[in-house]
Amino acid sequence: MIRKWMLAVPLLAVLAGATGTQQDAKTVIGNATTALGAGNLKTIEFSGSGFDYALGQAPNPTSPWPKFNDKTYTRVVDLDAPASRMQRIRTQAENPPRGGGQQPIVGEQTQTQVVAAGTPQAAALRDELMMTLPYSFLRSAAAASDASVKSQTIGGKKYTVLSFAGQNKATVRGYLNSENLLEKAETKIDNNVLGDIPFETAFLDYKDFGGVKFPTHIVQKQGGYPVLDLTVTDVKPNAPANIASAGAPPAAPVAPTASSEKLDDGVYLILGGYAALAVDFKDYIVIVEGGQSDQRSAAVIGEAKRLIPNKPIKYVINTHQHFDHSGGLRAYVAEGAIVVTQEINKSYYQKIWANPHTIAPDKLSENPKKPKFETVAEKKVMTDGNHVIELYHQQDFGHNDGMLLVYLPKEKVLLEADGFNPPAQPLTKTPTSISPYTANLEANIERLKLDVQRIIPVHYPADNRKVTISELMTAVGKSN
Repeated sequence: MIRKWMLAVPLLAVLAGATGTQQDAKTVIGNATTALGAGNLKTIEFSGSGFDYALGQAPNPTSPWPKFNDKTYTRVVDLDAPASRMQRIRTQAENPPRGGGQQPIVGEQTQTQVVAAGTPQAAALRDELMMTLPYSFLRSAAAASDASVKSQTIGGKKYTVLSFAGQNKATVRGYLNSENLLEKAETKIDNNVLGDIPFETAFLDYKDFGGVKFPTHIVQKQGGYPVLDLTVTDVKPNAPANIASAGAPPAAPVAPTASSEKLDDGVYLILGGYAALAVDFKDYIVIVEGGQSDQRSAAVIGEAKRLIPNKPIKYVINTHQHFDHSGGLRAYVAEGAIVVTQEINKSYYQKIWANPHTIAPDKLSENPKKPKFETVAEKKVMTDGNHVIELYHQQDFGHNDGMLLVYLPKEKVLLEADGFNPPAQPLTKTPTSISPYTANLEANIERLKLDVQRIIPVHYPADNRKVTISELMTAVGKSN
């Protein structure tokens, strides 16, 4: 999700220059800032507990995002910088665990997320804070040149609605109650899979903490699904922040690139992001895995056409519908390729790909084409008489209900997603805790009687090393 955010502008300085309708907005922002007790607020630390949800990682197209318990949650924010440090202890909220990333959480998972001032991530942080803290929302409104206000009655309750255009050009609205407290913020953001989606936050149950009012219940939704539900129990205004990144600042983003390895005549592994395969059929190219983004797909398409010139890409095989594995499919539709996917995904893709993509137009929105599909129930074989690609439904897989395994019998190569994500160094002994996802992958290989020698994990090891079936067997405790 790509967003551009506003430069920080001191709140009072912005308010001093407003006139006309902007003068009305200035008054509203000033009254709201006073009501919050935030006139001199520089930092804020808040803690509590609640739930977070794994966006785009549902086990099937009709389920909500997987849910996790935030047993503890503490965040400190430097409002001026901006900078943020979040620490939480998470546990799995659903039993059995479904979706939500590579492996289910066993026991407790400690997470720390730091965004320091001046890093590339700090630009995106501004708008995330705008939708998370009422103080940041008011600062963004004050920095906008087009802020306006109107009165609106919703459900019999009167609100002052403060509106302005965000940096992505979408309208941002805040609903302030009779006490000048922000109850709700809403806007639209881009999602490369879903298109233009609503992003809304409810700020509920304000309480006073040392003279500063803070909502003790924050609920966020994206695309109509919850992404955060936080109950706040403690707030420390102007607490020491001291937020700094650990180690060197992250490098600036670079254009995606792709490298390749020849697996056999006409069969290529494409790396540089999520692993993909390009197979040279007689009259066309088949791509396996269209994940991540338009940009990644452009890199894979370019490399495939370099390796296999003068042929169109006729098919792209989709392992499953999770956003990181379907985020680049629209680029292939724009190429005219047929999407091959498990049968539960077809109607879902038809529905979501009809959504507008106006905030961040992609290749399909610029070159509209009706998507074409071929679906897989339990097995499908694709061949040109020389190359053979076998597709199998991975049964009883907790990560995703519509997962496809991609097997090349001639090469004895299996491409799989999220079943086995090998570590940077080859496994030499069985882990203390065997992943149920990895055990399921091995069980499906055994069920299907596949003669696998090499495994291509879509989440490929960082050092691009070769992964063999023996390593998978070690991972599940069946090594010789």
